[in-house]
Amino acid sequence: MALSTSEQTRLVAAFKVLGEPTRLRILCGLGLECRPVTDIIQATGMGQTHVSFHLRMLREAGLVRAERRGPFIYYCLADPSLPGILQELANWLDARQIPPTEGASRLGRPGAATSTTTLEVRS
Repeated sequence: MALSTSEQTRLVAAFKVLGEPTRLRILCGLGLECRPVTDIIQATGMGQTHVSFHLRMLREAGLVRAERRGPFIYYCLADPSLPGILQELANWLDARQIPPTEGASRLGRPGAATSTTTLEVRS
C-alpha cells in the first residue's frame, strides 16, 4: 500500500485526535445517534468545559458535526461508517494480540484507556 505524503499527514492527524482516550470514548459513545452535550457530559462524568474542548477537537478534525436544535447543540458522527472502521481496527489489534504501548498504560488520568478499559463502539 502506497500512501502519499498528504494521506500520511491526514492519517497522523486523525490518529492524534483519536489517541486521546476521552475523545475516543466520546466518539464511540455517540454511535449513530445525535446526542446533546448534556448527555455526553453525563456519560463521561467530565465537566462541561472539558467535554466542550474535546468535542471542538473532534469537530475540527471532521469526525463529528454539531447541529442546533432549539436552544441545544447536538453532536453526531460526521460519517456513519466511522464506528465500523473503529471496530475493524479494534478487531485487527485483538487478532494480533497487540498490547497497548507502555506510555498508553501509564496515562494515569481518570478514564484513560488502558489494557483493561473496554470501549463500546455503538452502531
